Amino acid sequence: MTMTLISPAFADGELIPEKHTRLGENLMPALKWTGAPGGVKSFALIVEDPDAPRGVFRHCGVFNIPSDWSELPQSSDTAPGGGPSFCRNDFGNSRYDGPEPPKGHGPHRYRFCLAALEVPSLAVPAVAGIETMWNMAQKHILSVATLTGTYEQA
Repeated sequence: MTMTLISPAFADGELIPEKHTRLGENLMPALKWTGAPGGVKSFALIVEDPDAPRGVFRHCGVFNIPSDWSELPQSSDTAPGGGPSFCRNDFGNSRYDGPEPPKGHGPHRYRFCLAALEVPSLAVPAVAGIETMWNMAQKHILSVATLTGTYEQA
C-alpha cells in the first residue's frame, strides 16, 4: 500500500484557502495520512515553496510525530500540551507560517511532504532550521507522501 497525504482544507493541486495563509488567519491546515509502512517509528513533515524568488522557502517543519498518529489537526502548531516538535522556519518562527508569495509573482506551489521514519525520534537542536531537520530525516525514510496546494497574491 502506498502512503497518502490529504487535507480536508484543499485537494492536491488545488488552491489553499486564505485562512491557511499569512494574509488570512495563518492556521496550519489539518492533515491526514494512510498507508504508513510497517516498521515506522515516527513521522516528519515539511512544507515548502519551490517557487520562491530566492529558491526553496520552508514554511514549516515538524518532527518526532508519534508512529501511532495518522493526522495533525488544524493549528496543531499552536495546540497546548505535548506533541511533535516544530523547527525554525525561514520566517524565523518555530511554527507553521502559511503562504505569502510576493504580490504579482504568479501562483506558487506549496508542497506538504510527510516522511515515515525508521527511528522513534530525531535529535534536532532547538535552534535548527527545517533544512537541518530534513537532512537528518533523509537518512531514516521508509516512505514519503506529498500533497501540493497553490496560492497566488494578486
